[in-house]
Amino acid sequence: MVNGNKNILRSVLILSYIILIGGVIYGISAVFSYLNTGADRSKMLHTEIKKVDQYVPKLMWESLSNEGRPMDTQTLKALENDYLDAWYVKQVAYKTNITEGLKDYYTDNARKNLYDFIDLNTNTGITIESTTLEHHPKVEFFSEDGQQAVITDHNVIEYKRVFKAEKLVLETTEVATYKIVFLLEDGFWRIRHLVKERVENYKDKKDLILTKNLKIKGINYYPRATPWDMFGETFSKDTIANDFKIIKEAGLNSVRIFVQYEDFGKANVDKTKLEKLKQTLDVAKANNLKVVITLFDFYGDYSVLDWTLNQRHAETIVSNLKNHPALLAWDIKNEPDLDFESRHKELVIAWLDKMIDLVKSVDDKHPVTIGWSNTISASILKEKVDFVSFHYYEDLDVLEKKVENLKLETPNKLIAITEFGLSSYKGLWNPFGNNKESQANYHKKAQGIFNDNDISFMSWTLYDFMQIPKEVVGRLPWRKRAQEYFGFIDQNGETKPAFKYISKP
Repeated sequence: MVNGNKNILRSVLILSYIILIGGVIYGISAVFSYLNTGADRSKMLHTEIKKVDQYVPKLMWESLSNEGRPMDTQTLKALENDYLDAWYVKQVAYKTNITEGLKDYYTDNARKNLYDFIDLNTNTGITIESTTLEHHPKVEFFSEDGQQAVITDHNVIEYKRVFKAEKLVLETTEVATYKIVFLLEDGFWRIRHLVKERVENYKDKKDLILTKNLKIKGINYYPRATPWDMFGETFSKDTIANDFKIIKEAGLNSVRIFVQYEDFGKANVDKTKLEKLKQTLDVAKANNLKVVITLFDFYGDYSVLDWTLNQRHAETIVSNLKNHPALLAWDIKNEPDLDFESRHKELVIAWLDKMIDLVKSVDDKHPVTIGWSNTISASILKEKVDFVSFHYYEDLDVLEKKVENLKLETPNKLIAITEFGLSSYKGLWNPFGNNKESQANYHKKAQGIFNDNDISFMSWTLYDFMQIPKEVVGRLPWRKRAQEYFGFIDQNGETKPAFKYISKP
């Protein structure tokens, strides 16, 4: 027994010695490897702060006619990238009051002013959320040795929100002109001087498209088998064509469809998804239907630093579809007022305001609206939208009065209810719900109100659905089951009694 214990102790000591020697060798190897490897450039230059496609404001260079050495395209692109990176890290620094990353894009002289400003903000409890939306730079000078450049950036659109002790104290949009001097250091163009030369107040784009005589009789559309995944792997042009034929023959003239922000690739719009969207509009044209495209579905961040990404997303989609004959209108966002509490009302409205400007700058022919969740919010930005739209799932008995009040708030504007409906689900999770006959009576009454008050409408929705993604209504079974039964056609493809009133009383 004694010998056995000695053997165990000897084995433990040998094993410990082996582990110790192994640790020493590993440590020496790690030090040797470090000493023989160059510093990590991304860590050395703090480029981890600059995310991929994190800051992409609209930028349009004026033609090159600078003094000094001619600037080639490659150098211009490098200057552009470092210039935008410099703006980005400055915006991050102003938001967080942390200076990390500034030294990689600003020289010592330029950094001193930035550090002083950030110190002042830190001491007074001020933070700034800001972004630039447009740049129009011109190269003024490029030195013969290729180490210095001077540009003037005209009509820079800047949006700012200033907070003191976390309370919003100022919100402003400016149009400014900057003079910037760059030095080439360590292969990067760093800003040596940045001077704001001129500031003007930003003027909203308020050119409106008359839609008073437009009559919308439509429906919100998803294919029966793929709700909220219309442009996915199972996209079927034939399925959509069959459904659009049903919609047209039912007496409707338009459909409302949805573009999900992340699903379509955010700032770098997925070309395959975009092509499927174009094909959907082609099918609509073939069936003599018009299309309302709702942008930014399932987006709910609104962060100021994300605005440039959001705008490039919208710009790509709008520019590619603005000339399509089936396009009826752009719906900027589905029910953005539901984000007021979680994302702050002022921020959401500011995002919508600038997004309207962006869409109108790309497409000045098609009307723009916002699909508010109720009549209370529907008059927000009434001076910017071409027609007012809202959703209605409340008591039909008070609808006429609500519309009457909204017309007083938004005179001479078309009013469209772009979502309304009633679920026909009555079962285990809602034994006191409405049945198919109740749903039919609801739509008959709604169509009577629309007809008597000349209200444009788009119902929810063509089909009952088999599956509802949790992102739509959550995981609670009584909510998911109710959402499955809003259609005019049931899960077996049979028309429900409400189908009789899909387009008229």
